Amino acid sequence: MDDFKNIMEQRKQMLLKFIKDDEYKPMKSSDIAYILQVEPSDRKFFDQILTDLEKDGSLMITKRGKVMPAEALSLIRGTFSATERNFGFVVPENSQGSDIFIESAATNGAMNKDTVLCRIIHPGGGGKRPEGEIIKIVKRGINSIVGTFIKEGRLPTSPVRTGSKGSSANAGRVKHYFVRPDDRKLRQDIYIPKKEAGNFISGSKVVVKITKPSDREGRNPEGKIIEVLGHINEPGVDILSIVKQFEIPTEFSEKAKSEALAAPQTVSAAEMEGRLDLRHLQTVTIDSDDALDLDDAISIEKIDIGYQLGVHIADVNHYVKEGGILDREARRRGTSVYLADRVIPMLPKELSNGICSLNPQEDRLTLSCIMDIDGEGNVVSHKIAETVIWIDKRCSYAGVSAVLDEHIEIGEYADFVDMFKLMQDLQKILKSKRKKRGAIEFDFPECKVKLDENGKPIGVESRVRNIASQIIEEFMLICNETVAEEYFWLEAPFVYRCHEEPDSEKIENLAEFIRHFGLFIKGKSNHPKNFQQLVDEIKDKPEEMIISKALLRSLKQARYSDENNGHFGLASKYYCHFTSPIRRYPDLQIHRIIKDNLNGRLGDKEERYKRILADVAKFSSMAERTAEEAEREVENLKKVEFMSGKEGQVFDGIISSVTRFGIFVELPNTVEGLVSYGHIEDDYYIYNEKLMEAKGEQSGKIYRPGHKVRVRLLNADLQNRRLDFVFNV
Repeated sequence: MDDFKNIMEQRKQMLLKFIKDDEYKPMKSSDIAYILQVEPSDRKFFDQILTDLEKDGSLMITKRGKVMPAEALSLIRGTFSATERNFGFVVPENSQGSDIFIESAATNGAMNKDTVLCRIIHPGGGGKRPEGEIIKIVKRGINSIVGTFIKEGRLPTSPVRTGSKGSSANAGRVKHYFVRPDDRKLRQDIYIPKKEAGNFISGSKVVVKITKPSDREGRNPEGKIIEVLGHINEPGVDILSIVKQFEIPTEFSEKAKSEALAAPQTVSAAEMEGRLDLRHLQTVTIDSDDALDLDDAISIEKIDIGYQLGVHIADVNHYVKEGGILDREARRRGTSVYLADRVIPMLPKELSNGICSLNPQEDRLTLSCIMDIDGEGNVVSHKIAETVIWIDKRCSYAGVSAVLDEHIEIGEYADFVDMFKLMQDLQKILKSKRKKRGAIEFDFPECKVKLDENGKPIGVESRVRNIASQIIEEFMLICNETVAEEYFWLEAPFVYRCHEEPDSEKIENLAEFIRHFGLFIKGKSNHPKNFQQLVDEIKDKPEEMIISKALLRSLKQARYSDENNGHFGLASKYYCHFTSPIRRYPDLQIHRIIKDNLNGRLGDKEERYKRILADVAKFSSMAERTAEEAEREVENLKKVEFMSGKEGQVFDGIISSVTRFGIFVELPNTVEGLVSYGHIEDDYYIYNEKLMEAKGEQSGKIYRPGHKVRVRLLNADLQNRRLDFVFNV
């Protein structure tokens, strides 16, 4: 089968090379077959290759049967990113060129995440994006859609969306069946034919497969229900719906479960043989109280030049073998996903919470980075080794912080106080060094939604990082940098964590925005130190959070890569993720590379790693984005649910952003809602995109990010996960 695929791919590339040649003139497939001397017996095979290339958008066959490369028709291939307001953008492949604006009438049935070919209508310029229309849908980006099944007239809902069949005027008499997507970027309801509606209950959360896509504006796609998740009011169904929406795998195969159950529960003497024995070192884990997968432990000692810091990471690769069932499952997931009421692990809990977790009072196999660090925070020397450790104590962030910040004597930590103080001393040195070189230090409060036993939100808390979490963060950073630098200079195949420099246009927009606050980006070069100076300048000011978020949006997203491009935000030349192999696949992948190097196997595997690492990095980045989006959606859902029932109440807030369709206001607990312009009655407000403000036409009154306001909750829309505010004046 692999040989057939290779032959197929070779023939595809040969054909593409032929039609993309500068001398090529559009011709019919029969003429191409004649020129390329395709045997009659191979003609069916040849036609299949043409069909495949047309399907993936590499070429187009005109109405007259002429074969043309997509580039010859000035078609751009990319991913369609829809918005909640009907229009969207095509993001060109390989990030080449600006995003292309697609208005609703030019989408031609494309849905969010579809791979498409589009044609430029207006080239843009002068700060405006190019505008285009979608010519062809190459590949559907969403295989299945999660939504609410509705028998029209039987379920009170928000107004029917654009293109929905029927009207709420039909209440009481079922005329149509449809599924309203949870994804707000999918603006059309999915029509379910009566024969497919079965006995499904209105209000059920379902998974639907599209059977007939929309072929024009205003026509609904048709679908078939393939799974029922439960009723909208059942506990946990709301979050399960989000999990399904993002197609996050939740179940492990029976073979994977069996492989995990077969793992040993203790470390044997044979497994320790040949490893560096560090069980004599005082070693602790510091984590949140509810953490179950403990993958990093710390040891620290005072030495002549300063400190010897040991960062010991669970040797997950010892139990998850390359190419095995568990390895394939982990790669498919890419990351663990942490939601408000559940964790969807990358590895089965028998491993992640068991033998791989660095549980106290037990021997554990680890991969350790032991660093000698001087008083200036420089890593003078280091050693990476396969080790065995003994964890003396499991500590909590809250407990360690109580000892260090509040000087509270906690009996169970009595033997570790000196160790904690050493950690704090080194943390201050490392943080100071990192800040001097220009690393950008955001101080966003973490949001925690508290749920009751039925999954109902009972509180939304904003939490600031404490000293214990900062200690662990600093130690993980220096460890990741040290490991990445060593393997960069070894010129070994590797997976780096990269963060490229921001685009100059976005920085110019940021500079324009902060000028309204009397602020400037100092320095002429695009160096992170200039942005850190800005962060320092706004510290503890009312506009701190607003400008910090604007700065963050101006930066590129970090990603994984098989090439070292540095980390702009950390002002680091070398960076990787080494410290969390239980929950991140890139960490597990580089553990595998490091262990092969330590054991003299890397030379034999180097070419294979070079072949696979680009794909590992790309897929891991995609999995990370998916997990972040799902986590954000769950958090937003629970915030809206928490505010439900508080309609009419008044809250203090701060304007977080101004957009063309309204003004977003954030409350102190991080809950955010929208004040639509239609709900501001004292004037007609005009949005200024360049100044990011709204100005009253008659009054001249201005609404701008950072302004303190009082708002009244008008509506908590659970269906659309949205809060509507009005100004309380």
